[in-house]
Amino acid sequence: MRLDKYLKNSRIIKRRTVAKEACEGGRVSVNGKTAKAGTTVAVGDIIEIRFGDKTFKAEVTALADHATKDSAKGMYRTIV
Repeated sequence: MRLDKYLKNSRIIKRRTVAKEACEGGRVSVNGKTAKAGTTVAVGDIIEIRFGDKTFKAEVTALADHATKDSAKGMYRTIV
């Protein structure tokens, strides 16, 4: 699944266009490498997003083309 689509479906980022802009701005990395919006995401990958001075880090636990609000939280595990 594409990274921008995953970020939107998992509700980490609200809109796919915003996810794409974050990737193009170099603020998103997958497994320690800067990622583009079209980067393929798989279960077990570590996604890191930099929001200003804060960093959000999560592990991909599931992939779904359509997710409800409750099931979206099960698509990733937050890493502290």
